Amino acid sequence: MKKRTFLKISSTLITGSMVSPLVSLRPGEKLKNWAGNLEYSTNKLSTAATVEEVQQFVKQHDKLKVLGSRHCFNRIADSKDNFISLKEMDRVVSLDEKAGTVTVGSAMKYGQLSPYLDSKGFALHNLASLPHISIAGACATATHGSGIKNGNLSKAVSGLEIVTANGEVVQLSREKDGEKFVGAVVNLGALGIVTKVTLNVEPTYKMRQDVYLNLPMNQLKENFESIMSAGYSVSLFTDWQTDNVNEVWIKSRVGDGTPFSLKPDFFGAKAATKNLHPIAELSPINCTEQMGVTGPWYERLPHFRMGFTPSSGDELQAEYFVSRKNAVDAIFAVHRLAKQVGPHLLISEIRTIDADDLWMSPCYKQPSVTIHFTWKPDWPNVLKVLPLIEKELAPYNARPHWGKLFTMAPSRLKPLYEKLPDFQKLVKEYDPNGKFRNEFLDQNVLES
Repeated sequence: MKKRTFLKISSTLITGSMVSPLVSLRPGEKLKNWAGNLEYSTNKLSTAATVEEVQQFVKQHDKLKVLGSRHCFNRIADSKDNFISLKEMDRVVSLDEKAGTVTVGSAMKYGQLSPYLDSKGFALHNLASLPHISIAGACATATHGSGIKNGNLSKAVSGLEIVTANGEVVQLSREKDGEKFVGAVVNLGALGIVTKVTLNVEPTYKMRQDVYLNLPMNQLKENFESIMSAGYSVSLFTDWQTDNVNEVWIKSRVGDGTPFSLKPDFFGAKAATKNLHPIAELSPINCTEQMGVTGPWYERLPHFRMGFTPSSGDELQAEYFVSRKNAVDAIFAVHRLAKQVGPHLLISEIRTIDADDLWMSPCYKQPSVTIHFTWKPDWPNVLKVLPLIEKELAPYNARPHWGKLFTMAPSRLKPLYEKLPDFQKLVKEYDPNGKFRNEFLDQNVLES
């Protein structure tokens, strides 16, 4: 099978402006996630455009889940009963310049919000490689970008509005709600329906992006911290098939401190002479600008252009977090599996994320490194490889990304989260009868 496009997203569902059944599906057509690897367990999908409509829907149903931008590869957001889409709740509610915050409808995507913030002189501290994901869904699953000093996207959250199981609206903020707030940010969809999110913003900034080729893998043993801190955000792309990292993407802020100085050699890697795709054989036309060209933060932090909205992607994704102190050992543990991984892989990406205080974040009190895998769409073979990777990473207490594929047993997963008992209590407080629970949450997160 030829390597396919690294990152693709689905076209969004067409929904109405009030709570009503979705009628755009053809008879017999199944709802699927953006990659097409997952068929959801029900086609019952309704829409809501206001908080009041969300409250009404919640009160009328005993079991339901929110269907967001559908970027999860597992069943964390699945429902056998009812879905509700908040697609129309994707507007900026308010921008508080004095407080340095922006409040948005939970369905807003980062690709929508970022140009608006920049036009007002503000920015976010970080973005994921894909800008087409919803803000609420990304924060609920601790989705991240990269950077030694940059926390994940959830770390920017300073306030939440949630419709709980009894239809009540709860307002939470970092300033007023302490422990309950840090328990609710990475909520995994278990507490209720998030209708608004407040994010911290900062003054806008410019960035540049530079790429190097063929970084000797052994350089990571002595220089990992220096390599990963060479820019504001750094990504390593590798297929594990040689003793080199294929590409190093360095994203640097312009005008902040010491500017990045492009040199022909970077720890043995050579500067690229043209724009590149993370998979070198593919066209970079949809990738963000490289070659040191200065541009807005939101056109450099992601790997792919925000205007690029392709059809559904034919790929699978998995990702594991380890403590940064174990980063090099974990990377070489995966490298030892090169022969098993290679035939089924499109590309891997290695990134750093700073620690946070959010209970169910894989980076809770732990500066982390993630090893991401974009697989060919061959689940039977990927299913065979994932346990091998998880076994190699087990000595480093690897935590899987909540929205991606993994095979780790719940008995192994649950002890990795020291605040899990407190989160379980919070879920019982907000959803005592399990209205927002599903099989994934029961098995991997909550007490059955």
